[in-house]
Order: sequence, then C-alpha cells, then structure tokens
Amino acid sequence: MNKIILIGNLTRDPESSTTQGGVNFTRFTIAVNRTFTNSAGERVADYFDVICWRQLAERCARFLFKGSKVGICGSVQRRQYEDRDGIKRTSFDVVADEVVFLTPKPNMQPRDGGSQGGYMPEEPHSVSEMQPVDSDDLPF
Repeated sequence: MNKIILIGNLTRDPESSTTQGGVNFTRFTIAVNRTFTNSAGERVADYFDVICWRQLAERCARFLFKGSKVGICGSVQRRQYEDRDGIKRTSFDVVADEVVFLTPKPNMQPRDGGSQGGYMPEEPHSVSEMQPVDSDDLPF
C-alpha cells in the first residue's frame, strides 16, 4: 500500500504545464511542520514536492498561492533523472489524488479574477436543516 496524507502550506506559487500529450499538470511544494521542536526550541518543517494532474491540476493552479494551507492525500512516486552535469539523481514526489483547500474562504480568490466557479467548499448546513436520526437506525 502506498498512501500519504499531509497538511501543510505552499512554499511558493504553483507552476502549471502540459505534457507533450496535452495533459495538464501542476507542481508545488508544501512545508509540513513537525509536532516537536529541535534542541534549540525551533519548529522544524519537512518539504514535499507535490504534483497534480488534469482537472485537479487546473483547480490548484487557479486557487492556490504561496502560503495556502492544503490537505493532500495521494501516493509517493520515485523519479530518476539526469541533471545538467549528467549525474543521475533520484527524487520523490507526492502524486495528489485529493487536495483539500484549507485556507479560509475570504482568502480564496481565483488567480484570474473570475468567478468562484472552480473550487469552493460547501457551506455548512444549519441546524434547522438537519434531520434527527434514531439510534436504532445506526449500523453500529
């Protein structure tokens, strides 16, 4: 099983591109704070390179920006390549299956200035809209 779940903040604006076959993708890096401090009392962060594909890539490119808080669910993928000097390198990317935008709604404006047509979290339901549930109907 290859599954990773992360919550962190973008370290820079997302970068979008298209493959030679015409598939959209977006890359960004998130910083995830560790739950403890180091010996100097400083909070340490780990950095993860994230890649999204297709419609998810379009939404991320449109609504995310440096500092955005996101929840990522996906898998880890190893990538090998040669650098400019011909040295073989290995990197690990998080391939996102889901990206949850955690930045508060007033701060989530699309980068193109258009309507909120891409992603907008659902408004919570009011208590008056909720239906009572009989505990006998619960499966557990």
